[in-house]
Amino acid sequence: MKDEFYIPKDIFDELISHCKDASPNEACGILAGNGNEASKIYKMANIEKSPVSYFMDSKEQFKAMKDIRENNLKMLAIFHSHPSSPAYPSAKDLNLASYEDSIYIIVSLIESEPAVKGFLIKEGKIKEVAIAVKE
Repeated sequence: MKDEFYIPKDIFDELISHCKDASPNEACGILAGNGNEASKIYKMANIEKSPVSYFMDSKEQFKAMKDIRENNLKMLAIFHSHPSSPAYPSAKDLNLASYEDSIYIIVSLIESEPAVKGFLIKEGKIKEVAIAVKE
């Protein structure tokens, strides 16, 4: 079980800017890597174009999964933003959490400084995972 998840600063910055660019709608994407450290970001289109939910484009998702496999990486985290709510899984997030081995990262944009939190969601139970940005 992962208790801490590492994101290199350049990937973290890209993740935050993707979330800010999509606002007022939710942004989404995938982080891939090995162990408990991300090494690649896949910024996805939110085809719902909604401020309260997201759905990844299946063609983009398929392409990302293929690229992850070809680079011997693993999907480690799925991220999305909450433009006007806290960085905590919503009821909808819980219902859609089908990857028990992935960390669900939520970026809240309520404050001027985004709040970024990670969660493991298994059988409806939520466990927070520390997110560490590596310089």
